[in-house]
Amino acid sequence: MTRVRRVIVLGSSGSIGTQALEVIRAHRDRFELVGLSTGSNADLLRAQAAEFGVEHMALGAEGSAQLVRDVDADIVLNGITGSVGLGPTLAALEAGRTLALANKESLIVGGELVKRLARPGQIVPVDSEHSAIAQALRAGERGEVRRLVVTASGGPFRGWSRSALENVTPAQARKHPNFSMGRVITTNSATLVNKGLEVIEAHLLFDVPYDRIEVVVHPQQLIHSMVEFHDGSTIAQAGPPRMLVPIALGLSWPERLVDVDVPIDWTAAQTWEFSPLDDDAFPSVRLARRAGEAGGTHPAVYNAANEQAVEAFHDGRLSFPGIVDTIAAVLDRHEAPAELTLETLADAEAWARRSADELIAARG
Repeated sequence: MTRVRRVIVLGSSGSIGTQALEVIRAHRDRFELVGLSTGSNADLLRAQAAEFGVEHMALGAEGSAQLVRDVDADIVLNGITGSVGLGPTLAALEAGRTLALANKESLIVGGELVKRLARPGQIVPVDSEHSAIAQALRAGERGEVRRLVVTASGGPFRGWSRSALENVTPAQARKHPNFSMGRVITTNSATLVNKGLEVIEAHLLFDVPYDRIEVVVHPQQLIHSMVEFHDGSTIAQAGPPRMLVPIALGLSWPERLVDVDVPIDWTAAQTWEFSPLDDDAFPSVRLARRAGEAGGTHPAVYNAANEQAVEAFHDGRLSFPGIVDTIAAVLDRHEAPAELTLETLADAEAWARRSADELIAARG
């Protein structure tokens, strides 16, 4: 008989969190929800806790980390948005929980700090692209992998030139072609910063060098990512452009739950497109590779500068291309400390935010 897994969901009011509760609701024989946290939506948190009979709740990132330390659980789903999720990620790993990771920023920012704590198999990716890679990797040995192919929708401005992007409005940037997400993630998808972060995440999760991780534009987002093996075979994971399956696998890995989502209708005529990434219009992936290869605090600086620039863009203080231009300028200024610690990481993030703010103010 399969043992019931005790689950803590962090970020329960967001898109990932609410869908995780949907999965748990449909599979109550497999999961017991024992803890919930959200950023600030206390009313929704209480309603979710009442529905699932959860006694342990928390607000904010610090409260989430303490919840993970205090509550006995098998799995922690980290669905928090942004680098504030690092503390809860570290707490989950230190407590020995399986970490279903949707909060990519904590792995990217924490880098080797996170990897040093994680035992083999302790982190299960929830991002659809990395879940797809994890699934495809089961088809062969790691030594047989030639490259990872991460797919991208191209965002709402696929095919646009750099000059056309100058006039993009915040309202346009919030319209993702396939997913409904929060403001920051949707904007990151529009700039393809999100895809740059996913390249760094793929390197850290699967120990594949950056020069063997490719990004391919696939607007339908039915293939979530692929693994190419050294015999010339490519294994692709396909499914609807939704997050239910990756979330469910994050909770049940390596087992699959029944009837999580509706599969693709293979009897319907359809066309799938693939095209190369336009590095000139969307240089964010190239910049992410640069930050990832530099290592240390550079990925944290990339992420922090982006968060400041996204806020400035939505406040009307920065153009859309200015987001990635700001990241590049901050990276150019950055001098990494000799050692990566939580203290030097925090210092680098704070410096990156100040530097981004100064550059944005100077532009305006």
